[in-house]
Amino acid sequence: MRLQVKSGARWRRTAITIAVVIVGLIVVGRITGVLVDWLWFSSIGYIDVFWTVLSAQALLFVVVFAVSTGAIWVSGFVAHRCATNPGPSRTSGAFSSSASAAISELADQVAPRIPWRSAIAGVAVVLGLLIAVGEISNWDMALRFLHQVPFGERDPIFDKDIGFYLFSLPAYVALKNWLLQLLFCSAVVAGVVYGVRGDIALDQSSRGLSPAAAAHGSALLGLFFVLKAWSYGLDRFLLLYGDNGVVVGAGYTDAHVELPVLRLLVGVAAAASVVSWANMRWRNYQIAAASALLVFGSSFAFAVIYPALFQRFYVKPSELQLEMPYIKHNIALTRKSYGLEQIAAKPFPAEQGLNLASLQANRATIDNIRLWDVQPLMDTYAQLQEIRTYYKFLSVDIDRYRLGAGYRQVMLSARELEPAMLPANAQTWVNLHLLFTHGNGVVMSPVTEKSTEGLPSLYLQDIPPVANGGPAIREPRLYFGGGDQGYVIVKGSVPEFDYPKGKDNVYTTYSGRDGVAVGSMVRRGLFAWQFDDPNILLTGYITDQSRILFHRNIQDRVRTIAPFLSLDRDPYIVASDGRLFWMQDAYTTSSWFPYALPGISDGGNYIRNAVKVVIDAYNGTVDFYVSDPVDPILQTYQRIFPGLFKPLEAMPKDLRQHIRYPEDLFLIQAQLYRAYHMDAPEVFYNREDLWQFPRELAGIDGGNAPTPMTPYYTIMRLPGAPRAEFVLMLPMVPSQRENMIAWLAARCDPPEYGKLIVYTFPKEKLVYGPFQIEARIQQNTEISQQISLWNQMGSRVIRGHLVVVPIENSILYVSPLYLRAASGQLPELKRVIAAYGDRVVMEENLGEALAALFKEAAPVALPRGTADVRAREALAHYDRAIERLKAGDWSGFGSELDALRPLLETLGAGRSEDQR
Repeated sequence: MRLQVKSGARWRRTAITIAVVIVGLIVVGRITGVLVDWLWFSSIGYIDVFWTVLSAQALLFVVVFAVSTGAIWVSGFVAHRCATNPGPSRTSGAFSSSASAAISELADQVAPRIPWRSAIAGVAVVLGLLIAVGEISNWDMALRFLHQVPFGERDPIFDKDIGFYLFSLPAYVALKNWLLQLLFCSAVVAGVVYGVRGDIALDQSSRGLSPAAAAHGSALLGLFFVLKAWSYGLDRFLLLYGDNGVVVGAGYTDAHVELPVLRLLVGVAAAASVVSWANMRWRNYQIAAASALLVFGSSFAFAVIYPALFQRFYVKPSELQLEMPYIKHNIALTRKSYGLEQIAAKPFPAEQGLNLASLQANRATIDNIRLWDVQPLMDTYAQLQEIRTYYKFLSVDIDRYRLGAGYRQVMLSARELEPAMLPANAQTWVNLHLLFTHGNGVVMSPVTEKSTEGLPSLYLQDIPPVANGGPAIREPRLYFGGGDQGYVIVKGSVPEFDYPKGKDNVYTTYSGRDGVAVGSMVRRGLFAWQFDDPNILLTGYITDQSRILFHRNIQDRVRTIAPFLSLDRDPYIVASDGRLFWMQDAYTTSSWFPYALPGISDGGNYIRNAVKVVIDAYNGTVDFYVSDPVDPILQTYQRIFPGLFKPLEAMPKDLRQHIRYPEDLFLIQAQLYRAYHMDAPEVFYNREDLWQFPRELAGIDGGNAPTPMTPYYTIMRLPGAPRAEFVLMLPMVPSQRENMIAWLAARCDPPEYGKLIVYTFPKEKLVYGPFQIEARIQQNTEISQQISLWNQMGSRVIRGHLVVVPIENSILYVSPLYLRAASGQLPELKRVIAAYGDRVVMEENLGEALAALFKEAAPVALPRGTADVRAREALAHYDRAIERLKAGDWSGFGSELDALRPLLETLGAGRSEDQR
């Protein structure tokens, strides 16, 4: 007996030790990260966000851990107290005396030595910790549930506010899954206790349960059926996310068969739970088996087999008629979830009335036709402006600025530091973390202009940035950017490298706002542990004034502050008021919008560009501005984090001039609009008017295969608009056809920002689509011969992207052509291809291409008689206008056209008199 007590105490100590070690490892693994996050959030002014998230995670962890541990312990302890046998060698009437000899012998040896209370408590704690750790990630869902706001519209089936589906239903499903997991763990622990104690017999001759085990199992089975009844109740709402191939959401079968069946199954499961609890007294396994068979058999027969047969033999023969109301629901709510209902449809006559006078009237559009593609321009920037191997242009951004040259579309790229490009023997700890700390400046060039050598004209260039038509930059240093930015330590005893100057280097010291003080030994030790870098603790270069900068990648920085926002792939650099800023579009998304087609890469079916994030490239400050104040998900987060978001009007005015409609959102909307522009259920069902993205040829020799055209930014004057504006646009063509049928545009300039317009072409008129223009370019003998000649002379021809340029009520096509040495990396813009109507031309620059394209269409005729003098004057003015156009002299071109107009009017009047 004394031996058993000592053995029990040893088991108890072992269990306690294991539990303490596990808890200690979890705590130690988290504590340094929490401390570093606390210091960082404090340094950037978002400590309230930190405490809100940490409090929610901690509270959720404690609640889930306490409930899970308590429930599992209760189940195990009840099994221990109610077990009828100390081990399998002692059986009751419920068992035969011929139990498995091996199991009996093992249980005889083990069961008496186990300190059951300590062991059960230890197992409950471990399982409770594992469950709680797995549920921490649901902190966001819990906060949204508690602070939810109504959506303001109701679903068509259950008449519930859509906010119920966005905020409540996900929380109920997560809660149900946790309770099922908890019930399973409780059953396993109880089963193990009963099995070791001998209350469960598994051998052939004595298979069965003791009365205690049978009663306990019936109780747990009753709880399971209660959860199953609740699950069937939730499944009714989940019908609104189904997809039968015709309707996304609940269809006819779901509404008329599945929904009544699920209501029936709720009742069946509830009745089964009552019977299972009654079986705690009867302890008949046949009753439990019959209850389970009834629930799962009914589910299979009525929720799987019957709906499938009903769909096949009743709905399919009359599918359009029966599914029409549900197709309407799908169309309406999908358009709502992606903001497609705001797209205004306008006719576009696609006329052939474009001439040189039209071009002059639309100079802002012509001046901003993009001739530089991203990849050739990035290659050119790299060769001309990276300056040193450790600088890198990671991306090219497209924006617009009001400059001395007017409202110009430009392309620009930040010159970021790439430490991995340092020579191998220079990649020391001091260089990587103390000396080379930041990038320097940006390069900017207009989208249309080129030098005589075919290189871009640079508005901003060199280090420090030199402005040649671009905005002046007083603070060009980039401590925060888009690369793989590791931590750096500033204000140390070693100066920071700033930029090269001849044979010498210029050095600087960071004076910005960012950084966590790292001068004390305690903090140095903390960050050395966090970053797994003992050099932070050992180096002698850190002073009392030193600060450590981390989370320097701008997207990582934003995600750390607001992990609940989805980020656009393309943050872009902005030069404003002499400083550099990054602008990042952020989205609120959900996968729980009813009746909406999943159209986002992660399976989501709701998206809003609700936030514009501005990151100071030098100071690292992050500001979140509300761009969609009516979004209910954002309104919910504003309740959760009241100090995080600012109104868009609080953004500096100059920065507001650079917000743009995000390309990722536009692409998602365009993808869906290909089908969801059809609002008639019959047309949608038959896919009669399905659109697709045009195809184009781009890349070396026009690319290996046609690729879908992607959206692009441009400055243009929309039909009927008073002035040119910055828009994001994409043409559309019919499914399986190549002629253009529409183009979609998103307006970017305030106050019209965010408005979407689709311009539809007359269906009875043929309008050449991009791929048809590509084919005509390929078939043009002059162009194809020139390309073949260049390719045979050791050069490689790179076909640029074809740009569709709507001008007034006509469509102009422009495509650049680059030339690159076979062994070189410096593409040059050598030709511009332009197409209009039936004509395709290729010239050295855009002005010459437009002049050649419209020369034959010019309204000039040879006059007779007394009109000869005026005709010669008109022809002279016209020839000078063409020369001015080729030279890019728009002012002279306009003057010559102004002088030409009265002469042509006089000639026209004289000709009318002659005819009379």
